[in-house]
Amino acid sequence: QVQLVESGGELVQAGGSLRLSCAASGVTFSWYAMGWFRQAPGKEREFVAGISASSRTRLYADSVKGRFTITRDNAKNTMSLQMGSMEPEDTAVYYCAARKLQVEAGRHYYTEYGMDYWGKGTLVTVSS
Repeated sequence: QVQLVESGGELVQAGGSLRLSCAASGVTFSWYAMGWFRQAPGKEREFVAGISASSRTRLYADSVKGRFTITRDNAKNTMSLQMGSMEPEDTAVYYCAARKLQVEAGRHYYTEYGMDYWGKGTLVTVSS
């Protein structure tokens, strides 16, 4: 049974930093590209960042580029999102997602309908 479990979401002040983690089980983690998505109140879920199975390719939404960093540890079956210079607009439920994909791929592979597995999400609130 595949499980993706996010952690680390909390209330943070604007300008602050936060680190989210995603722990995977039930999959051969190194076969999967991983991604972070988020859904703000009243909005659709959107792509935040993606990382290939090898970690060679890392992709970011324009809104977080330069502020967020995605990493993974295939030995520990974990993925992280380091968020900095946070803004109230970053307030959302953040989801971890996995797609079976071992090649390096572009942004168009990291879509809501293209991912195979999803976590339940963790809430991040940024106060102004």
